[in-house]
Amino acid sequence: MTTIATTETLSVNVAVPAAMPSVHRRALITWLAVYPTITVALALLGPEMGGLPVFLKTLVLTVIVVPVSAYLLVPMLMKANQRLTARFTR
Repeated sequence: MTTIATTETLSVNVAVPAAMPSVHRRALITWLAVYPTITVALALLGPEMGGLPVFLKTLVLTVIVVPVSAYLLVPMLMKANQRLTARFTR
């Protein structure tokens, strides 16, 4: 009885996740997303919300600012941070 041993090399591309930025950098990125969004929302909606109680103004602003920041701006800024970090660590 004869056995033939073969070895095959498999090449697998595995994406290595980028290191998570420090909590301080994440806080800065979040602030860079939230502050301008609140400023723009207040500038656009402030006059229309003038007569509303403060808790309703806050509700309207957070309904707009939180999704825009969480789903659009923070991910964009995190990608930009990742690219900048990669560029400067080469």
